[in-house]
Amino acid sequence: MIAECLVVEFEVEGDDCPLAAATRAADVRIDARPPQLREDGNVLLQFSAPVDETLRETLNADDRIRYLHVTDGRQESTYRCLSKHPCVVHELVSAGCMVESLQYEGGRALVMGAVVGRTVLQGVMERAGETVGVKLRRAYQLQSESEPSATQQWDITPKQEACIRAALEVGYFAIPREATAEDVADHLGISKSAFLERLHRAERTLFRQLFL
Repeated sequence: MIAECLVVEFEVEGDDCPLAAATRAADVRIDARPPQLREDGNVLLQFSAPVDETLRETLNADDRIRYLHVTDGRQESTYRCLSKHPCVVHELVSAGCMVESLQYEGGRALVMGAVVGRTVLQGVMERAGETVGVKLRRAYQLQSESEPSATQQWDITPKQEACIRAALEVGYFAIPREATAEDVADHLGISKSAFLERLHRAERTLFRQLFL
């Protein structure tokens, strides 16, 4: 039995899949489920994004997209469709990466998942080297169930924990400060406002548990 499981984050640039192309045209972030490649070569896509007419029109005009269905909420739309164009993510999955979440923004993709052991990670990296613009941003060992994570111990969300860890890593909390909020946001692949909102929510949750 392999005891080591690594959490990994990949950044993909230059992929011409429909979702990456759509976020070049529309200034929104897409949160997608891992794509499902069917036997006939079509890809099942399910994703969400802020309500945005440009995004909808761009996807509707893309000849690679079929059966586009959109459900609108007050602030967010949920999309379901078929794509004729497999993306780079499938190459990572084929090499052994278990994709858990996928975000597209500004034509880039941020892939978050896990690999079982460093040998598998090496294979994923070799496969990534054969594709366009794939780089490993982070890799760290998954904690055992007996060791509670920060999200479990302090009741913060995984995204809030990621913001805190990234801020520590790049020196945002250093004295004097070594990185700006924009630097951390770029490191995470999100907007400055999204980073600050998650950070402040996490700080409020932590301070309440410590001092109230």
